[in-house]
Formats: sequence, C-alpha cells, structure tokens
Amino acid sequence: MAKFFGLFNYEKEGPGIEKDAPPKKTFIVFFETFFRNFWKFITVNLIFLICSLPILTMGLANVGITNVARNTARDKHSFMSSDFFETIRKNWKQGLIVGIINTVAYILLVFSFRFYWVSSGKFNIIGIGVCLSIFIVFSFMNFFIWTLMITFKFSIKQLYSNSFKFAFINLKGNFICSISLLLVYALYFVIAWLLNSWGVLLIEAFIAILTLPAFRFLLIQYCTFPSIKKFIIDPYYKEHPNEDIDKRRDLGIEIEE
Repeated sequence: MAKFFGLFNYEKEGPGIEKDAPPKKTFIVFFETFFRNFWKFITVNLIFLICSLPILTMGLANVGITNVARNTARDKHSFMSSDFFETIRKNWKQGLIVGIINTVAYILLVFSFRFYWVSSGKFNIIGIGVCLSIFIVFSFMNFFIWTLMITFKFSIKQLYSNSFKFAFINLKGNFICSISLLLVYALYFVIAWLLNSWGVLLIEAFIAILTLPAFRFLLIQYCTFPSIKKFIIDPYYKEHPNEDIDKRRDLGIEIEE
C-alpha cells in the first residue's frame, strides 16, 4: 500500500543495542535523535524560515519540514534539503491551500479574542473561553494535519476531519507536546527577561531560528505517531493481513508467520 510507505518507526532497535536490552524512554530517544542530527537540522531550519517569510507559503514550509522530521524520527536516512523540496513538489497544492486556511483561521481567532477581551458585558468571558477552546483544538489539529497530508491520500476535508478526531483521541499526547513546547518557549523568554539585554535577545533569536523549527516538528512526530499507527495503520493491516509485507517490516509492525 504505497500511501503508507515512508512512515517512521520508533520501535525498531538501533545498531549496537543488545537483543534483551530494555527499551529506552521515549523522551531519551527523542533527545538522542535530535542532537545526533543537530547540525543537519540547522540547514533545514534556515530553509524553513526563508520559505515561511511569505505568510501564504508557510504551509509549504510545514509540509517540507514535516517530511524531514518524520524520516529522522524513524531513523531513516534523509537528504534534508532535497527531501524538504521534493515533499513540497508532491504536496504543494494541498500544502498551499491548508496553509492559507490555517493562517486565516488564526487571524480570525486573534481578532475575536481581542474583541471579547476589550469589550464589556456578561458574555465577554464566555467569548474569551470559546476562543481559547477553539484555538487549543485547532492547534492540536495542526499536530496531525501535515503528517496525514504527506502520508495518506486524503482530501482536504478528510485532513481536517481526521485531524479534528485526533485532537481528542490523542489528548494526552497533544497536551504533553504543547506543554513541552511552552516550557521551551518560556525558557527563552525568562533568560531574556532576567538578563534584560538586546544583545542576549539577538543571540536567542538566532539560536531559535537555528534550532526550534526542527525541534518542534520532531517532537510532534514522537507525540502523534502512536495514535496514527493505532487508529489508521493497524486497522488497515488487520483487514489486509497478507498485503505489503515489506512495507510493514519497514514500519516496524510485527508480522505473524
């Protein structure tokens, strides 16, 4: 099944690991993977920034870096920049449309939140709560939508529908991912606030550009894959037990002999 080809595998043992060695914690594997590819990510992060500067092309940048993060997370060799642009070439239509939809949605949410924040009346608190709830759910959806886009043959309607379901199905993982990212962002803010220096701000901004995009998308892969595998991949192979044996091995899915 070609549309499943290329998914990442977190269960596959790496080289040099003893057969009976206990599996490492997910967060340890994540940081090992990130720092092992740290210097390779720098180029991808710069490309991501350049592609994101025109706001309307931000969706294309998300498509490209998602593929790089996906391949890296399953310890599959990636040519980084060439894989980045090749994925954009294959998914540019959906990437562009979804990117524009998301940008407009976030702008509307920000203006709505500001409207209720400055307004007076008994409904302003309800309006603020509704805006925050929609913002959180929509952000959770964006953890999934780009991976689903480059992995499966879904229409745009199906992308949003399935991402909405995963926003609740994977609630724990989504919160873990969000809190982890917020802690990283808070660390940058606290350091800048404590030192109160423009020089420090410039250095932090430079470091953020070189590190944060790949860090964010790689973390998303680790937090979302279990649900994607459980609710999309596993059911398919349960109904088609004799299909795509090689691809299942590539995915790290056990095959009954």
